[in-house]
Amino acid sequence: MIFDSDSYLMPFKRVITDRYQKLVNKRQDLTGKDGTISSSANNHLYYMLHKEGKEWVVREWAPNATAIYMVGEHSAWVKDDRYAFKKLDGGNWELRIPQNELKHGMLYKYIMEWQDGSGERLPAYAVRCVQDEQTKSFSAQVWSPDKKYRWKKKYTRTFKNPLIYEVHIGMGVEEEKVGTFNEFRENVLPYIAELGYNTIQIMALQEHPYYGSFGYQVANFFAVSSRFGTPDEFKQLVDEAHGYGIAVIMDVVHSHAVSNEVEGLSKFDGSEDLYFHHGERGKHPAWDSRCFDYGKDAVIHFLLSNLKFWVEEYHLDGFRFDGVTSMLYYDHGLGRDFCSYDAYYDGGQDVDALVYLGLANILVKELRSDAFTIAEEMSGMPGLAAPISQCGWGFDYRMSMGVPDNWIKWIKDVREEDWSMGGMYYELTNKRRDEKTISYVECHDQAMVGDKTVIFRLIDKEMYFSMDKASKNPIVERGIALHKMIRLVTVATAGDGYLTFMGNEFGHPEWIDFPREGNNWSHKHARRQWSLKDDTELRFKALVDFDRDMIHLIKGGNVLRQSPMQLYVSDSEKVLIFARGRFIFALNFNSVHSFSDFEFCAPSGEYRVALSSDAGVYDGFGRIDESVHHHTIRKDGGDKLSLYLPSRSAMVLEKIR
Repeated sequence: MIFDSDSYLMPFKRVITDRYQKLVNKRQDLTGKDGTISSSANNHLYYMLHKEGKEWVVREWAPNATAIYMVGEHSAWVKDDRYAFKKLDGGNWELRIPQNELKHGMLYKYIMEWQDGSGERLPAYAVRCVQDEQTKSFSAQVWSPDKKYRWKKKYTRTFKNPLIYEVHIGMGVEEEKVGTFNEFRENVLPYIAELGYNTIQIMALQEHPYYGSFGYQVANFFAVSSRFGTPDEFKQLVDEAHGYGIAVIMDVVHSHAVSNEVEGLSKFDGSEDLYFHHGERGKHPAWDSRCFDYGKDAVIHFLLSNLKFWVEEYHLDGFRFDGVTSMLYYDHGLGRDFCSYDAYYDGGQDVDALVYLGLANILVKELRSDAFTIAEEMSGMPGLAAPISQCGWGFDYRMSMGVPDNWIKWIKDVREEDWSMGGMYYELTNKRRDEKTISYVECHDQAMVGDKTVIFRLIDKEMYFSMDKASKNPIVERGIALHKMIRLVTVATAGDGYLTFMGNEFGHPEWIDFPREGNNWSHKHARRQWSLKDDTELRFKALVDFDRDMIHLIKGGNVLRQSPMQLYVSDSEKVLIFARGRFIFALNFNSVHSFSDFEFCAPSGEYRVALSSDAGVYDGFGRIDESVHHHTIRKDGGDKLSLYLPSRSAMVLEKIR
């Protein structure tokens, strides 16, 4: 159990076991004594528009409604009693339509009526919603093509350590527009495969009314965003990714929902609390969105069915759950520092949300044993990524959100000459033993407007003037060197996986800013300037080449399979050296001093240089002779290596015998 391996949890043993028992009880409530969650999470099959015999059938859960009508192209957009729903038991409504009256591609909506009111609504289980170019309003669309997509690749995940390339499809083009699934599949997917990443994490897949929300204000949970293409085009992207041996996971948003009423679930049947908490608890104070009531079985069935739908319909390999901290605490974790274990067990936690997350993780594994889940959670609640059998909550991994925060702090607030190597190594390796983690220097969060990417913090305005190879700008040279070192030390100390956001691997300039009124609806900063990485006259190419070789080394050498072992740390010299598996990582963060014949204890053997950040091909100074093999010598009762460590450089040695 998690409290057996962490003595600080023992005072909370009763709380932990009580929470675990609530999960066990809820699972049994949903499935019966011997059932599975996957066999009970089938709301989409019941409610979603589908064919039964010679009829179309669609159902909705709307207990507060007094009448529901389907209006659309089939009814000339007017209410017609032929398309009025019939009320069933349990707050359910049903409509049956002759098969010849609805065709693939037709647009439709609902007119929902309740006591003292009515309004347009979109189906809660719509699989496709499209936006009108002129009115900007959304309609549901009948999606039933004559030819179903035929999957070509049968994929099973074989890797244990995710190397994740986080992407946004709309930003995946260089043109100032919204990119498509097809463009991404044709142009970006092969590049990701070349870099060596084994997982794509896709943002903004669930339909959202406002493009600038980055996909985090979801309206239609079962609909893949039509901005990027059709469901079949997304399936083809997933299929071809699998052909490259790349897993595809989705950034799923079950932490909240958009407040929009016409497009989303808010006041779906006129009631405030159908899917959400009543009153202020049902409103997120920071995100202006609606908060799910995870204590309702209907909500749990809706969300679990949503996960099952994405896995089965689109062959997804897992999920990164967004906003988990917001789910776990009644105050959404806002303004709290979480500096003691009391913060996790003081009664301010939404145990219903914890139970839902446990059920979700059980479900994903029932659907596919090789699928995996990641928690985006910043409070550090113990056990979140521990096995459920150990009183954990079953996530396979959690994001190491403190790592990018520390890099920002070090770069922004601490002079480079004051960086602590011991502090850096501690913060990069400080992880719970019972949990697997994903480390990263920066994801999309660090690149949003108002913030800065690591490369921009290091180089700032000089990026506009001195990124050509002919320039000899010391600010740029410092930034290039540290950009490589920061990424290498982060992935090399990662617990179990690593993530980067697309473009950051080659130091994509500037920030991310989606089209909005404040920037005249410009796409200038909502794209990726891919041509920069291919320009041999610019320094970006060296960064992407280094990232590619770094990822291939980490993956090919199974570096993350074994724990790092500290060999040498010196704050005064700014030198950090550690071993991992058969590799030694030697980093000299000193901005001035290079060290010749630098001696340190190391595992006995012969080593070759596997990677050098100072190599000329990576826009370094070429101060290391990579042809030289290094042998340990027996000295003072131990085995020692002697190296030349140039300033602001990193070297990876591989033991060859």
